[in-house]
This record gives sequence, C-alpha cells and structure tokens, in this order.
Amino acid sequence: MVQLNKHQHLIISLSIIFIFSGHKMSADTIPSINLTTIAQVNQGNSYITFPTDIGNIESLWFEANLIPNFHIRTNKDARLMGVLTPQMIIRMYQEYSYPVRTPSYMPQITMYYKLDKYNKNSTLFARLAHHSNGQDGDFYNEDGTINLLSGDFSTNWFELGLIRTFFNDRFNATQFFRTSLRKDFFESSNQENGIYSKFRWKSSFSIFKIRENGEHGKKKAGFSLKMDAEIMFGDIYTWSNNDFDRLNIGLTAFYTPKFFEDIGFFINLYHGQDYYNIYFNHQLNVIRFGIMTEVLRF
Repeated sequence: MVQLNKHQHLIISLSIIFIFSGHKMSADTIPSINLTTIAQVNQGNSYITFPTDIGNIESLWFEANLIPNFHIRTNKDARLMGVLTPQMIIRMYQEYSYPVRTPSYMPQITMYYKLDKYNKNSTLFARLAHHSNGQDGDFYNEDGTINLLSGDFSTNWFELGLIRTFFNDRFNATQFFRTSLRKDFFESSNQENGIYSKFRWKSSFSIFKIRENGEHGKKKAGFSLKMDAEIMFGDIYTWSNNDFDRLNIGLTAFYTPKFFEDIGFFINLYHGQDYYNIYFNHQLNVIRFGIMTEVLRF
C-alpha cells in the first residue's frame, strides 16, 4: 500500500477540490473559452533561458524549449480536436566548443474533447508521447554510472486528464486547472526500470490577467502565473514512499510588455527531477530567467 507524505496529500486534496468544485457563476454566464486556447495552455510555451541560472544545474548558455503545434479539426468551433506537437528541448553548455548534448525529442499527439454546454468549462484530453535523446550508446559506463554523453534513453507514455476553465470577474482573469495521470512504457533496450517512475500524477493551476486593450475583438494576458506539481510513484532507487524527491514542483511568472506582440519575460523556480532525457538522475533546485512566446488570445 502506497503511503503519501503531507506534501503529496496536499496536492491530491487540492486536485480533488478543483476537479469537483464549480465556479459560482451559472453555466450560461461562464465566458466560453475556445478549444484552441485551452490546448495552447495545456501544451505549454516555447522559451529560451538567459545564461543566468541560479542553482545546481550545469552552466548553460541557454535552454530552449520548442513547441510548434499543428491543429487537426473540422472548424474553429469543433468540440473535438487533435494536436500534433514535435516538441524538442536543447541545452547549450558553457564548455569548450559550446556543445549541445543529447537533446530531448518529445513528439506527441494529443486529443481534446470539450464537454457539452452544461459543462462547457470542462475538457478531457488524452496524450500519446515519446521521449528520447537520439543516442545509441550503452546506458551505463563501465564504472556503473549513467552514460550522459552517448547513452541511449527512450520512453513512451500515455496520459489521460481533465482541464477545468474559469473566468474571475473580480480580477478580470482566466483560470485553468489541469490534473492528469501518466503511464510510461519503456523500450526493451533501455534500463530505466527501478530508477525512473512508471506512474505519475500531475496537477497544475494557471491564471492569466487579461488586458483591457485587445485587437480584432481578442484580448491577451499581460501577466500570468503557473504552478505545477507532479508526484512520481513506483520503485525509484531506494526512495521510500514518503521521500520528498518524488515530488517535482515548479512556479513560473510571465510578463508581456505592452510594446511586444508575442513575447515576454519569465522567471521560473523549479525543484525536482531533471526533465532533460537521460539526465533524470539529477535533482534540480534552480531559478531561471528568459523570454517566452505568448500567442494566447481570449
């Protein structure tokens, strides 16, 4: 039987509250948020960091997250939509010749289904994804350490989740809550068993403060805040069920100056497992700064 620590209990409790709580506004008065916007929030944003990371991450010139999205739908008002995303994360190290080592390749397809008008603030999604580093070397070095330079890393996962959307009249802000379960399926050539979580529960909360001045009837957010928390289950090293290392948490604040159209500045605080492919055995505690795209329109 899995035992949870107080931090994990808190995340689960907040997730349940948000899932089953409704906004005080009636269903007919909740502003409708189109499925494209909901998908864009869930897919994430492209960004590039400055070489000013604070924490225990390796010295980088930058980390870049590239998330182009290709929408598959019959029309802009469709309640069912697919999204193809050839996501890639790259890091350039502050070393001789400025190497970009073992990028993360994360192609994925996500299906979104927006529920009917009586539950129009709820959207179901399902995702099938692959994560690899494009290497074919041995997973371990001769000394038993993980081969970070050329070791083969690869996993596939299926994720199922729910997104709830609300509009806050008082703060003129749009809110998104997401919770999901993920199951990984390792490829036979890899050796992640016992050191990489096969089951994860992730929840996130985002709020976008809408600016009054919009264009062509659409408005954009001048400021946003996103909080993420992920619990990793299963056998991971010798970690106990109550080990704090099973918890990945992040907080991102984003600001778009009025004189910029689609980009802005962000600050991110992150604690948890390194998400950069075979570097997963690193535990990060970092503060990062950079620029991020923001193409959401409300």
